[in-house]
Amino acid sequence: MRIAIVHYWLVGMRGGEKVLEELCRLYPQAVIFTHVFDPARTSELIKRHEIRTTFIDRLPFARRMYQRYLPLMPMALEEIDLTGFDLVISSEAGPAKGVITHPDSLHVCYCHSPMRYLWDQYPV
Repeated sequence: MRIAIVHYWLVGMRGGEKVLEELCRLYPQAVIFTHVFDPARTSELIKRHEIRTTFIDRLPFARRMYQRYLPLMPMALEEIDLTGFDLVISSEAGPAKGVITHPDSLHVCYCHSPMRYLWDQYPV
């Protein structure tokens, strides 16, 4: 069985990445798809997996200012080729659940708490 894990970005080790580590333990053969990947700020467990990034990873300052590219993320997700994957797990709180899977694939979304910065970054 070919397994893909879609995770929004890998630029640190916060709560979502801790969940991703558990998925990596459960599925050691899985391929990880993400928008942005910073190997220096990602755990060794996650780095043992094949990691494929979207075009956003190649944009200027993507590793530090990845949230500025949120409007491009749905389009980038549509470009991910999940042909041949039997199980797709999206582990995220934002755009990754919109990934397009093959009709014969099973897509399971592990949805984290919604992204706080979408609503709590306003003047009081």
